[in-house]
Amino acid sequence: MTELYCGKTIYRRRPPRFDLVAGALCLDFVNTLDDRFTSEPKELLKTYIDLARFGEDTGILSDAEADRLLTRSQTSSPDAQQALAAAIELREAMYAVFWAIVNKNPAPRTQLGILNRFVRRAAQHAQLVESDRRFEWKFDEALNFDAPLWPLAQSAADLLASDQLALVRPCEARNCLWLFLDTSKNHRRRWCDMAKCGNRAKFQRFYQRKKTEKRKD
Repeated sequence: MTELYCGKTIYRRRPPRFDLVAGALCLDFVNTLDDRFTSEPKELLKTYIDLARFGEDTGILSDAEADRLLTRSQTSSPDAQQALAAAIELREAMYAVFWAIVNKNPAPRTQLGILNRFVRRAAQHAQLVESDRRFEWKFDEALNFDAPLWPLAQSAADLLASDQLALVRPCEARNCLWLFLDTSKNHRRRWCDMAKCGNRAKFQRFYQRKKTEKRKD
């Protein structure tokens, strides 16, 4: 099966495990901590397998690279766990920086420093390559457990340094607040996913309206 993700065609061998609705790789990664602002947040990256599957779902890992890392993670658990811990550290640094921006606050220095550390590390594994008269970043073959982190850090850096930064929005559902890139025509997108939070909000408004009408009767 094939899907279009962030303007890139992804060839899938397995059904996707993650809801990729943010419109930017780094924001989808931030959203891997679900229900972040509730009393019971849901960690979607519980094991290294989850991280590798996220890489496969988003296309930053090929099927072969994902399979190789998944297989190696079974026999090199400490190294895989260390890479997973680094991924969580990167994700939370991204979240802190982007959340400060959507709330019109300065980016926290400590978290920005962490993100910069990962960006510098990613740059050591990236080079520009030409394809169809266009240039793009190409990362080293994913032989290391931390390979998925390189394009994730680069994605955050690219978005932060772009004109699209002003289009980063939080979902208006208070129990969600996933981040997304609002590229809608009028830049009035309210929900991370209309089929998810949008429909839930519509149902709640409908329920409240019916409840009010019933009281008036």
